[in-house]
Amino acid sequence: MRPFDLVIFDCDGVLIDSEVISARMLVAELKGHGIDVDLAYIARHFLGRSYPVVLTQIRADFGIGLPMGFEADYRARLLSAFDRDLRAMAGVEAVLDRLAVPACLATSSSPERLAFSLRKTGLGSRFAGRAVTASEVARGKPAPDLFLHAAARFGAAPARCLVVEDSFAGIRAGLAAGMTVWHFTGGSHLAGLDLVPDPVDRPHATLASYADFFNLCPGLRSETA
Repeated sequence: MRPFDLVIFDCDGVLIDSEVISARMLVAELKGHGIDVDLAYIARHFLGRSYPVVLTQIRADFGIGLPMGFEADYRARLLSAFDRDLRAMAGVEAVLDRLAVPACLATSSSPERLAFSLRKTGLGSRFAGRAVTASEVARGKPAPDLFLHAAARFGAAPARCLVVEDSFAGIRAGLAAGMTVWHFTGGSHLAGLDLVPDPVDRPHATLASYADFFNLCPGLRSETA
């Protein structure tokens, strides 16, 4: 019997090495508005979260409201950077090739950004018809809605799902959904950061590299791939 019926991957910072691009650009954009933050702040507060969360957090921490055109300008420059630098996460395609159970992705990204990212990294065909976005649910991460929606869409009981996430918000969402959660720390955006773990919502395991994926759960490896 397989240990899981479905593997749910987050996209940014898990399937694609995008968060380091996004984080560095956001640091630079915020600095232009007098807001000085570092990559650790971005990782702690914004990974896996939607743009309105960014606005709320910045206003709470710095007392500054970002201008109306900030999001559009940031997203336009970000897509340009993605077009130049975006890559699939090292080793993820080898894992997808050997998975013994179905996989899908669940992301806070917009459908448009997701389509661009998957096309640019060559992962589009692997997740054709196998993706859900936060636009499809009432509440984004850290609420469990997105992961529960993915499980229902692809016919798996939550207790039989494995979530692979890089963000604290995503980890909390997966745990709240009653799923097994692995914290992926192999993205460039987390390199060198010594983030204090969430004291309450701890993942079931930490995955530092996709080379270790099947070492954590040999039962997920297909012997016929």
